[in-house]
Amino acid sequence: MTSDTKATPFQARSWLFAPGDSAKKMSKAADGPADIVLLDLEDSVVPESKQSARELVAEFLATRDDRHRLWVRINPLTTPDAALDLAAIIAAGPGGLMLPKACGRDDLDNLDRQLTALEGQANIAKGSTKVAALVTETAAAMFKTGDYSGSPRLVAMSWGAEDLSSALGASEQFQDNGAYAPVFELARSLCLLGAIAAGVQPIETIQADFRDLEGLAKRAKLVRGSGYRGMLAIHPAQVEVINQAFTPTPAEIARAQAIVNLFAANPGAGTIGLNGAMLDRPHLVLAQALLANLPHT
Repeated sequence: MTSDTKATPFQARSWLFAPGDSAKKMSKAADGPADIVLLDLEDSVVPESKQSARELVAEFLATRDDRHRLWVRINPLTTPDAALDLAAIIAAGPGGLMLPKACGRDDLDNLDRQLTALEGQANIAKGSTKVAALVTETAAAMFKTGDYSGSPRLVAMSWGAEDLSSALGASEQFQDNGAYAPVFELARSLCLLGAIAAGVQPIETIQADFRDLEGLAKRAKLVRGSGYRGMLAIHPAQVEVINQAFTPTPAEIARAQAIVNLFAANPGAGTIGLNGAMLDRPHLVLAQALLANLPHT
């Protein structure tokens, strides 16, 4: 097995897609404030342009000194394109890969084997290429979201509504009130639970309406409150909103520190009082997690 990429805590709030067949759009994305830029070889590239896009992505990576934050979304492992993607771009040293249509631990093991061989050929440290997996894009994948614990290289899990819609033959994703329909809300929940069980970052899916920044801020705040650590973006305008939503405020940090300090000062206490509220050990765990996972801005 390769080295454990989770030895150093991994954190990323904003994950911005950029089509791999456009040098202009890749440059714009990479020059912006996104924590991770996802150079896309999958959905945004038509089949006849995939080979030229692979070459363009590899060339683009070679020009950058911030490759740790430049990742590539490859094609699904069930397609011949995936092996071609890996052969073309791994030697250029992307910081990580996004694996679409993942369906359980076996897919991560398969990808790990391929990456280990290619890293060796390119004299890249084995195990250094991180992986994020999209884990709800097929019906079968929904039943595998709890299977990723111990997966090599895995640092994040996200979900997708668009491909799941296609797989289900669903013509509507949203209810009249704007909330996701139950099956898509289930996908969101299963991704969150699976990621936490695996000890990796849960990442919220895209908001397709990139002009609705107010709605994006509300949604990001909602999912962060549920436990999500970041969110996918499809337009540069969404990045700052996402970064702000997933960055604890000074007041949140101060309150978390106060909780930690109070429990430290009273090591035998099961509960403590703070500003008129009684807090117990789960509150301490939440406070410690917030302080331990502050974004590296």
